[in-house]
Formats: sequence, structure tokens, C-alpha cells
Amino acid sequence: MQHEYLARAERIMQRIQQLAAISEDPDGVTRTFGTPAFLEGRDLVQSWMEAAGLPTRVDGIGNLRARLESVNPDAKTFVLASHIDTVVNAGKFDGPLGVLMGLDLLEELIGQRTELPFHIELIAFSDEEGVRFHTTYLGSEVVTGNFDHSLLARSDSAGITLADALVTMGTNAAQLAADAIPAAEWLGYFEMHIEQGPVLWERNVPVALVTAIAGQQRVELHFRGMAGHAGTVPMHMRQDALCAAAEFVLTAEQFAQAHGKGLVATVGKLNISHAASNVIPGEVTCTLDLRSPNQAQLADAYRALLAFAEGLAAQRNVELVWKLVQQTAPVACSEPLNELLTQAIAAAGHETIALVSGAGHDAVPVSAVAPATMMFIRCYKGISHNPLENVELADLAAAIAVADQFMHLLRTQNPTR
Repeated sequence: MQHEYLARAERIMQRIQQLAAISEDPDGVTRTFGTPAFLEGRDLVQSWMEAAGLPTRVDGIGNLRARLESVNPDAKTFVLASHIDTVVNAGKFDGPLGVLMGLDLLEELIGQRTELPFHIELIAFSDEEGVRFHTTYLGSEVVTGNFDHSLLARSDSAGITLADALVTMGTNAAQLAADAIPAAEWLGYFEMHIEQGPVLWERNVPVALVTAIAGQQRVELHFRGMAGHAGTVPMHMRQDALCAAAEFVLTAEQFAQAHGKGLVATVGKLNISHAASNVIPGEVTCTLDLRSPNQAQLADAYRALLAFAEGLAAQRNVELVWKLVQQTAPVACSEPLNELLTQAIAAAGHETIALVSGAGHDAVPVSAVAPATMMFIRCYKGISHNPLENVELADLAAAIAVADQFMHLLRTQNPTR
């Protein structure tokens, strides 16, 4: 049996490598939502789904969806999913691994001619990372019926709106509402994903149970001062937007370090308008990413850093525009599904490690309409969003064994009824 799991892991790894070869950047892995590289990668995944005998379709937001039908036409739908978009200069596994493991599970069920008591839908979400339009979960929010149609007017850095991007992709925004799975038809949701943290790596355990997902708040900050000559404006008369931004960046780091376990703050993007070595920066844009599994802690941090930024702007005589662009509350995974996953991990011979995910996942919007659970898979040193991202073959084989057992338990026990 172990040989069978290794063979399946090798097949998944081969597909991971083939997909990673498709990129906007020839020196890395970049497939952001709606780009030619994204579409080419999605077409490749679709070809594998169809080769397995699965009917597929692309919905209005660009999600790729395959379906394995139950013998009962009135059965509910269980969703296996992850995303196939990436950050810039990404690793190979974040997102696609879950989609390709889901495909492997369906291929096994088809090969075994297993009769299903529920439908299974495999979804490759089109946009989880939110890189292009700075909003996460576009794909899963459509599937859960929670898509905000005002986002269609949002523009990317090139001035292309989301609505225009969908036209270019050949999809139809008018069908977005119809693409949702009604809440009454959901049975549950299972996402397989690399850990993106070092716990499993350090403990040398292949898989973990996810109990909760941290909440997030993302902010765009614009500091506007006055550009001037670097040699002629006295220091005490300057309105340096970059100095204001720099002070905010360091304060955000210090605040998160000082205010409690679980809170993290990141400024991951900084842009200086009309930058030159001999010009005082007049306008700077940066981002703030706040995360915590504790909603009260997250809200307190948001209010405190907003107040600091406002005071800083007044002190430095610069204008501040603070724009909240995305927020999600912390999410607890389904206890009944987590119990099944715990049984599956034990049956495969591994200890159960329970983790809270600091990273966001499509399980967040799904949890608003359906029971959701996640399994983490050990990755090299916990490195993610980085070309060094890697999964060892033995760990992948172990994860496949757990996933097989989980799906067997779900079919036979169905605790979400």
C-alpha cells in the first residue's frame, strides 16, 4: 500500500513541476489572476481533470470546477478545493498542491468505481492571493454567494478593472450570482495545503489538523507631504512622506512584538512616487497586513495603529489617507469534520498536531455557509511565498493516505448530516 501512495505522490509531483513551468516570470513562479500565464496554467489543470473523465467548467470569476456525481441526484455537495493563482515570485506548492491532491482523490474514486452518497466538486479557485486587485478570496466568495459586485469596478496597477479583466478572460460577470452553491446544498469543505510554518518541519511530522484560521485586516496608507530639493530645503521645514512611512513601518513591527501572542503586523509593499536620490519624497504608499486568531486583539491593534498613523501625520505635517481594503474575522474549523480528520490521521499512524493557521485560506469565506476543515502538509523549513518552498515525497505520500482515510470516513459516517 505504501508503494501505491508513493506512486500517487510521484504523479502529483510531476504535475506540480509541469504547472510551475508556466509563469509570467521566466526565472520564477508567478501566475496572478487573469494573466496569460494564469490562463495557460488553468488550461493545463483542466486537461488533467478531463483526462480523468470529469466534466469541467469555468465559472464567471474564472474558477475551474470539476464534479463527480453521486448516485443520489438530490444529495448534497462536498467540496475539495484550493487555489491556483500565486503571489509574485512564488513557490510551486502553495495552492496548486491542494487542487492536485483533490484530483488524485477523485481519480482513485473513479478507478475504484466507488458509489458516492454525496456529490464531490473539485474547485481550483482563480484568486485567493489577491495580488492583482488587492482583494482576497474572489473565487471562493463567488462560490459561497458572498461576492461583492462593487469590486467589479476596482482597478489593478495598470488601470484595468476587474470587470474588464473578466471580459479578457472570456468569462461572464452576469453569471456570478448563479455560480454560487446554495448554502442548503453544501455538505462540507476540505482543503489540503502546505503548512507555511515550521512546526511540522521541526517535529518531523507529515500532517497537521487545522483548528482555526486567523482573522486579517489589510490597509493601504498614503502619506502625502511636499516634494522638494534635497539640497535646499532645511531639515526642520521638510514634509518628508518617506520618513513618516518609515516611522510607521517600525512602529507597526514594535507594536506587534509587544502586544500579545498571535498578533502579527507586516508592511509588505512600499512605493515612492517620482523617486530620485536628490528629491525629498513627497508621496509614499504602503500597505499594512494585520493578523490574529483573536478578534478583540485584532480590532484593538487596528485602532491603535490607525491612531498612531493619524498622530504621526499631524506631527510631521503630512496628509494621511488610511483605506481599509479587506478584512476577515477569525474562523473556527468544523468540530465534526475535524474529528473525522483526527481519526484519519491516527489511522495512518501519525500523532495529531493541532495548529491555528496564520495564513488566510479559502476555507474562511466557505465557513460562513458550510462546515470546513483543513489539513496541513509539512514543507521545507516552513518556507512559503518563496521559490524555496518544497514538499518531500514521503510527506506527500503520507498526506495522501490520510486524505484517503478521511474521505472513506466521510462516506461511511457523514457526521455533517
